[in-house]
Amino acid sequence: MDQTTPAHIEHAHMLFPEGMQLECGFLLAPVRVAYRTYGTLSAARDNAIVVCHALTGDQYLAETHPLTGKPGWWSRMVGPGLPIDTDRFFVICMNVLGGCMGSTGPRDPRPDMPGEPWGTDFPPITIRDMVRAQKLVVDALGISRLFAVVGGSMGGMQVLEWAATFPGMVFAAMPIATSPFHSAQNIAFNEVSRQAIFADPEWHGGRYWEQGAIPARGLAVARMMAHITYLSEEALTRKFGRRVRRDPYNQAGAMSLFGEIFEVESYLRHQGSSFVRRFDANSYLTITRAMDYFDLGADHDGDPSRPFHGTRTRFCIVSFTSDWLFPTSQARLLARALNRAAANVSFVEIDSDKGHDAFLLDEPDFDRTVRGFLSGAAEHARIG
Repeated sequence: MDQTTPAHIEHAHMLFPEGMQLECGFLLAPVRVAYRTYGTLSAARDNAIVVCHALTGDQYLAETHPLTGKPGWWSRMVGPGLPIDTDRFFVICMNVLGGCMGSTGPRDPRPDMPGEPWGTDFPPITIRDMVRAQKLVVDALGISRLFAVVGGSMGGMQVLEWAATFPGMVFAAMPIATSPFHSAQNIAFNEVSRQAIFADPEWHGGRYWEQGAIPARGLAVARMMAHITYLSEEALTRKFGRRVRRDPYNQAGAMSLFGEIFEVESYLRHQGSSFVRRFDANSYLTITRAMDYFDLGADHDGDPSRPFHGTRTRFCIVSFTSDWLFPTSQARLLARALNRAAANVSFVEIDSDKGHDAFLLDEPDFDRTVRGFLSGAAEHARIG
């Protein structure tokens, strides 16, 4: 597999030579942010929605992905006449800082060492750093106020950071399947995934490109581990149960009985191998660490309500009954925090057996929730 394949794609981007100072104190310059837009910005520049992607997503929200050839990760949600209606709204989606689809990240060359990638020397970033990089693009587009910011999972963390850091810029916010902090359980899952990468013999201390290699097995296992947390037991049982299939290449090794493997094993291996072809291992480490650091109350004596005191942003929090990665209990904690801040907040729990990934899948009640919240907010904002 060619580690450099994604870098050969010319992504639409903005370059900011002056860069930005990260929360860790490091001045990262220049900064490049890759992005895509859908719909038309109104003459009043008041109909812009930023959609924030999750851990393994990118800016190719509602179009064929240039690397995988698959539909955009939210093509069912964003487009003409869809819940995020591009006949009405101007949608912006940006690859996060630290990513590997065109935004500045570990694969990029170091300014002080031309031609030498950052690799593991890439500075630690936070969700707030990601949002501040996104704001550079929004400002460059001449947008002084966003109609809405929407996102699920890590994207939901970015939504909350947008509303906390730039409250005057966000009219409406929709954090989906997320939490005001990353739980100890989720940090533990991320650490297991990182250790799988470190244990790969092709890791080479994070400088795998020097050997013409990638830690493919470790990165695939990391993806498999994470993907299990995105699903529910009900979803796995419905989709795979205990069904088996032939394993003509004996991929299961000595544990394979009669040349067969479980279908769920085959599915996870496919998820792992396809992920390796589009994602960089050092970016995975960088972004999962950013999620682990996320805690809205960290600078406020542990109180996640304080960043939102005085906010005029309208919130709609969404959770799913079978999501055990970001359970409804954490969404309720967020809702209570916003209530303590006297924010305008609504909370919706969607009955679904599809787990954390439900926000990416066909869930009619979720579609109606998104459409209803944005339409109602647009009426209050008097967006045509």
